[in-house]
Order: sequence, then C-alpha cells, then structure tokens
Amino acid sequence: MTVERPMFAEMFVEESADPRIDVPTGGDEKAMLAAFLRWQRQTLRLKCSDLDPEALARRSVSFSGLSLLGLVRHLADVERRWFRRDLAGQAAEPHFSREDHADAAFDDAAPVAETVSEAWRLWQEEVDFADRFVAAAESLEVTGRDSWRGTITLRWVMVHMVEEYARHNGHADLLRQGIDGAVGL
Repeated sequence: MTVERPMFAEMFVEESADPRIDVPTGGDEKAMLAAFLRWQRQTLRLKCSDLDPEALARRSVSFSGLSLLGLVRHLADVERRWFRRDLAGQAAEPHFSREDHADAAFDDAAPVAETVSEAWRLWQEEVDFADRFVAAAESLEVTGRDSWRGTITLRWVMVHMVEEYARHNGHADLLRQGIDGAVGL
C-alpha cells in the first residue's frame, strides 16, 4: 500500500484563485518591505480560509494552546503593539493578552462565531492602521519607543513583522494540515 505524500511546495490554492499579490523584485526598500509584510498577512488569512469556528480554534497538540484563531488574535496584538503603541505613541493596550495572562490571545480563543469575527475585525483594524502609518511615514528612519528595546525604527519594525508572520505562518501550515490535510505555499 502506497501512501501519497502531500506536496508542500505546491500552491495552497490554484494560482488563479490566490489572493496574494506578488512581491516586486526591485524598487525602493519601503515599498518592498510593505509588500513582503502584505504577502505574509495575506498568507495567514489564506491559511485560515473556509474553516468554521470549531476548526479555527482547534489545537493541534495536547500540550499547546496554539490554534489558528489564537494566531490571528496574537498577531492583532503584535500589530497593535509595534505600530500603534510603539511607533505612533498611542496609549494602546493589547486587545487580547493581559498583564496577568500573557497567553490569553491563545488560551481564550473559543470556537464561537462572535469570537472569530471579533478577532478578524480587530486584526484587520490593526493591519489597516499599520498600512496607513507606513504609507504616511516619510522614511524608514521614523522612530518610536519600545519598553524593551528603547528607540526603534520603522525599518526594524517592518523587518521584525515579516519575521513574526513568517514564523507564525509556519505554525499555520502545520495547524491547517492537521485540520483538513491542506498543504502548500
């Protein structure tokens, strides 16, 4: 009996149905970083597509609170922290994590339609804010203040956000494959 191995290098969806916009191979640094970050954000949305709340909140292994819904909630908080709080200087508390429970974005990710729609709404609000901030920034040298790192630049935040999404999209790949077997770029 031969077991067919999944093709990880194939596209997650047919190329004509892929909503992601290719990253330009040239151009200015700000536009390229914005495009890489947009690609990673769109990949998260794609990996979570067509799943019901139960599947989105499913944890893949018993020792971890990691779920696709938890990732969406976590990344809403990450976007909020770096762009809204640290770069824009707004008083912006996390949407989901709490001082007394840093992993609440994951642990409180309940398989309820309202919880899912709230997570996507808040994530999109933070992505939209970040996109507006980046578009309005005169350069990648715009600075902000982070409680851990001190002075940070928009360049550093954008590179960090690409890394953050890429790491978590790797988790999303495994989670999605565990839910319905779907694999691909």
